[in-house]
Amino acid sequence: MLARTALLFAFPAIAAVAAMTFNIGSPAFQPSGAIPRQYTCDGKDVSPPLAWSGVPAQAKSLALIVDDPDAPDPRAPQMTWVHWVLYNIPASAAGLPEGVQPGDLPRGTLEGANDWQRTGWGGPCPPVGRHRYFFKLYALSEALPDLGRPTKAQLEKAMQGKVVARAEVVGTYQR
Repeated sequence: MLARTALLFAFPAIAAVAAMTFNIGSPAFQPSGAIPRQYTCDGKDVSPPLAWSGVPAQAKSLALIVDDPDAPDPRAPQMTWVHWVLYNIPASAAGLPEGVQPGDLPRGTLEGANDWQRTGWGGPCPPVGRHRYFFKLYALSEALPDLGRPTKAQLEKAMQGKVVARAEVVGTYQR
């Protein structure tokens, strides 16, 4: 850490780039750490708080996809299970509070369908093993049209050619 600090001090341009890094995290869990029970089907099943920074200046909106590539069994995954789909989050937003409800989402934010065929957060509920949950935030060059309740695949298709940056944090959960 000291070497990185010295490097940033010696080269201010590097410090400016480091400060502009697009990132996402949660005060509820460490990167690659365990997601607390309250955010899962074994608890209150509310969304964890999320915070992000370094949104590129050219971003006009953000999209969030949370999925689990380890379904149903991390030893033999067969599919990626989608837990949350949001888009047209204002680029000025800095995060989402714990347990965010549709009426509390930043103005203009639209919801897509998760793999339970509903909108909103669907917390981790793995049948077996420790699963990884990828919280992927995309900075887009424009706001998207109202896509109805798009699936992850439909949203990804609509985002093609519009992604200017991507940030990701992973959490894990095992029942």
